[in-house]
Amino acid sequence: MTAPAKKTFTVERMLKASPDKVWSMWTTREGLERWWGPEGFSVQVLHIDVRVGGHFELIMKTEVREIVAMLKEGGMGPSHRLRGDYTEVEPNRRLVYTNAVDFVPGVAPYAATTRVELTAAPGGTRLAVTNDVMHEAMWTERARMGWEQEIGKLERALA
Repeated sequence: MTAPAKKTFTVERMLKASPDKVWSMWTTREGLERWWGPEGFSVQVLHIDVRVGGHFELIMKTEVREIVAMLKEGGMGPSHRLRGDYTEVEPNRRLVYTNAVDFVPGVAPYAATTRVELTAAPGGTRLAVTNDVMHEAMWTERARMGWEQEIGKLERALA
């Protein structure tokens, strides 16, 4: 018997850059540190090994007073350590990783998968980022909004 497919959401954008340039933004320390995280957040990449079985580790943090206050109200701190384990790597085309959602107070950690697909298109690259839905609709919407902001930052970093 096959397990039921997980529910997902996808954020798409047409980027004015070649697939190899977009790929490097996802797969290098320098690239990730230029755009990862929603508005008001920055990241420090601690480790990155882009291959099936490899992983990345980063610290995402904010010093924006309003965001810090909102996080504190929700029982979270201003920084979070994230590890993603690569399960699929097709250079300039597809990157899939799984990470633990372990930052929500009162919710047992669980695994979520992110799929990044790059397709060459006239004038650049079509980017599709597909994520597993989260434990509650509100958290899924927050994740979707976060990815919209992150991809906006990626778009600006590529300009």
